[in-house]
Amino acid sequence: MADAAGRIATLAEEVLGTPLPIRVRAWDQSETGPPGAPTLVIRRRRALRRIMWRPGELGLARAWVAGDLDVEGDLYDALDRLSGLLWERGPATAPRSRLRTGLQALRAPALRTAAREMIALAGPGLPPPPPREEARTTLGPLHSLRRDRKAISHHYDVGNDFYELVLGPSMVYSCAYWDRPDSTLEEAQRAKLDLVCRKLALKPGQRLLDVGCGWGSMVLHAAREYGVRAVGVTLSEEQAAYARKRIADAGLTDQVEIRVQDYREVPDGPYDAISSIGMAEHVGAVRYAEYTAILHRLLRPGGRLLNHQIARRPQPDEEAYHVDEFIDRYVFPDGELAPVGRTVAQLEEAGFEVRDVEAIREHYALTLRRWVANLERSWTQAVRLTSPGRARVWRLYMAASALSFERNRIGVNQILAVRTPEGGASGLPLRARDWRG
Repeated sequence: MADAAGRIATLAEEVLGTPLPIRVRAWDQSETGPPGAPTLVIRRRRALRRIMWRPGELGLARAWVAGDLDVEGDLYDALDRLSGLLWERGPATAPRSRLRTGLQALRAPALRTAAREMIALAGPGLPPPPPREEARTTLGPLHSLRRDRKAISHHYDVGNDFYELVLGPSMVYSCAYWDRPDSTLEEAQRAKLDLVCRKLALKPGQRLLDVGCGWGSMVLHAAREYGVRAVGVTLSEEQAAYARKRIADAGLTDQVEIRVQDYREVPDGPYDAISSIGMAEHVGAVRYAEYTAILHRLLRPGGRLLNHQIARRPQPDEEAYHVDEFIDRYVFPDGELAPVGRTVAQLEEAGFEVRDVEAIREHYALTLRRWVANLERSWTQAVRLTSPGRARVWRLYMAASALSFERNRIGVNQILAVRTPEGGASGLPLRARDWRG
């Protein structure tokens, strides 16, 4: 098929109503587009069948994960250009798909012509099956115990060796806290863990509950540096096994316990402090009031909660919110984001007194770029440890997420809340952000 790239570019520009900001290279080695721009490589015709049958993000995601689509050049630049091309964004509105909007706007004759051209380019037949990395977690009610366990397993039980490549020695899978952009990732992660401990005002002998403890980095730091007795809970068997080995190697088995347990099943409060770092995104709107109520109940009067959580921008119609399909199918099944204002309100509704909110979204962009660099540096090994598709999922989602934080499409916040006793003594120092109290 002669000049497939030119025909694809012409068709895309007709539907999207704007020139393509990137180059396109097709399976026949034809190429078109602005010189010097990143190149979208369409390796196989079946990529177009995926997109034709599922116009929008999911079709593109499946083609990327399967290796039918690729990018040559700066991935961040390419994603930035494609985001502006494929999505219409406003400061107070949810992004709308230009592809769907463009197709809906075509008059019947033009739509039929576009469809015939797409079929001619893509070839006849049904789309290929989804890549095996696509999650299938729809069994059971949303955010039931069983379904949450399956969703968590999809994301976290992909191999501890793989996560070591991406996260580095700290094994912390949440936003680091950077003093300078040229700090090491390990320095920034240690600074984040220490910041959480100081906000919680941890002291020797206190009981700490870490909800969603990951590979145990927070409970290890708190026990080693602040002398607390810590319990970490996770739904991932692989994380728990890794964390227990780290604890044993550090000689802290008498001080730290790791459980494979849902936050809804923790029976042994009260705790002096609770940390929830990068976990609440998995809770879901239908369970969030229950989540805040349980944490309030598990905390002693005067105890502190540090809730570290990604937030999205609010929408005029909150009922219309939905998780984008790529993230839901390939990254965090059933994960949900909420505006920070709603999270603060729900903590207050549960009885907490919210004392501080620190927005650190730029820190997450820096963190994600370091993770992407780690993955790219060890690409061959990462593919061997997981699969080509899984490695491609992680590279795309982390790079795209870095851009989302940089462009203020999403944020991340540390919310410090207190279960203030009836007498009103919060236990915090008079001056804000003096976390030594």
